[in-house]
Amino acid sequence: MFKKWLLLLPLALGLSTVARAQKLPTATRLLDIQAGGDFVYGHSDYGRSLKGYGGYATVDFKPHYGVAFDFHQANGTDQIYERTYEWGGRYVRHYAKWNPYAKLMYGRGVFNFPPSPLDPMHRSAANLAYNLVAIGGGVDYNLRRSINLRGDFEYQDWFSGPLLKDGLTPYLASVGVAYHFH
Repeated sequence: MFKKWLLLLPLALGLSTVARAQKLPTATRLLDIQAGGDFVYGHSDYGRSLKGYGGYATVDFKPHYGVAFDFHQANGTDQIYERTYEWGGRYVRHYAKWNPYAKLMYGRGVFNFPPSPLDPMHRSAANLAYNLVAIGGGVDYNLRRSINLRGDFEYQDWFSGPLLKDGLTPYLASVGVAYHFH
């Protein structure tokens, strides 16, 4: 009986180290970075459609958490435009090539008001900047290893100012493409 235990002891000790072993990651990254441009379509509180362009960058420092930076230039008719600069946090999930995300942003928006009908030169009535918050989300699709396609939607709430009694609440939809750094 003692011989059996003496023979099984090294086997049991050897199996215990194997049972506690874990797979080591084959590669790790400190940051996951992408930068790109997009086409923007939006709707202003002035009842006008806005079309334009933008740029964005994301830096994910954890598997699901990161920061996002957005720029939008959305132009309407009658010299109206809305330009925004935003930054904030984002939460992303990864499903094969699909990466849906949600974002909460803070930033600054510039609104160019329409020209006064009384002005013969048709100059804009004002060009003022306001702080804003935005909530949105979308999905990144990995077209290739370094190329992502994006669909994004964002609802903005501009803080009120002297010419905006209740603030602005535009929404923007955009499609774009980004380079994904490896």
